[in-house]
Amino acid sequence: MTDFSQFVPAHIRSLGGYTPGKSPRQAQRESRVSCIKMASNENPWGPSPKAVAAMQAVLSDCNFYPDNDAGDLRDALAKRHGVQPGQILLTAGSTSLLGIIARTLLSPGLNAVTSERSFIVYPIATQAAGGQLIQVPMRRDSFDLDAVAAAVDGNTRIIYLSNPNNPTGTIVDIAALDQFLDKLPGQVIVILDEAYYDFARHFAAQRNVDYSHSLKYVNQGRKVVVLRTFSKTHGLAGVRVGYGIGPAELMSYFARMRTTFSVSAPAQAAALAALKDEAHVQKALVNNAEQAERLTESLREMGYEVAPTWANFLYCELGEDAAAVSQRLQAEGVIIRPLGPWGAPTAIRVTIGTPEQNGIFLAAFKKVTERSMVK
Repeated sequence: MTDFSQFVPAHIRSLGGYTPGKSPRQAQRESRVSCIKMASNENPWGPSPKAVAAMQAVLSDCNFYPDNDAGDLRDALAKRHGVQPGQILLTAGSTSLLGIIARTLLSPGLNAVTSERSFIVYPIATQAAGGQLIQVPMRRDSFDLDAVAAAVDGNTRIIYLSNPNNPTGTIVDIAALDQFLDKLPGQVIVILDEAYYDFARHFAAQRNVDYSHSLKYVNQGRKVVVLRTFSKTHGLAGVRVGYGIGPAELMSYFARMRTTFSVSAPAQAAALAALKDEAHVQKALVNNAEQAERLTESLREMGYEVAPTWANFLYCELGEDAAAVSQRLQAEGVIIRPLGPWGAPTAIRVTIGTPEQNGIFLAAFKKVTERSMVK
């Protein structure tokens, strides 16, 4: 029998795959109860009806390949963000773009730097490219930019900054980030991952906080690539549309690494329609802000530590085995995300849902944690 491992490079053999949050169908098979999913930071209101109609309108043309550059969508995004179309690259979700970036910029002997307890795809993308990922400790559940800067060496090519950070929901101080960028060496490219940008911007307006200068950095010609997605506020996680904004020359190199026709015709149509439905996005943002306050207050009243969120999820420290609590919650019909794979085995991440979903979660959470305390 052939041992195929001999044909696979060592950095791929040791690569751990991404483990997604459980689907309701899988959880229901395991627990034999109907489940709601509050594990993967999806939009509980679903996609815009306009996006659904746009997808339906192009289905009969799916015998044709899609526009490889997603030209109409790219032009619309360029106009919205005040950049040139050549500065934007559309991919099948921002996770796909992370892999492209790593494969373009890294190779054995080179490294990327990020924080511990950040987006779990960063180590996967880095290792798959043959690079090394350096993870520095956090400061108060947020990126420690001084520690990140100190970890940079002559072999560093990428810094991943998730802002807001997944899974802690925290943001980077904008004045500190301005200074941080000024002192980086010339060979380093900063990936500003703003998957939760709309939520953070909404919170920032409420809290009178300056949140993001990312597009200003791009327009200044800095070595920065900004990542955005249609998976969150636009509710299109299932059709995979993400994009990057950065220096045109750099984006052209990334484009060469992209899978041909990677953004499907229905996905392009949906995203273009979703951009125009501001009311649907606003509904998601208002609900998220209101329900974040409700969930945070309720969990703190129960005695749990919750990080102030700038995204559509909460990071909650339980002080006990989060995987066990997750299993007990699943038995009550609620799927959440235990954070052991992030190096936080006593913490959970809970997606902010509709008022009804949040009520179900709080009742179930109180039930399973009271049971734990009695034991």
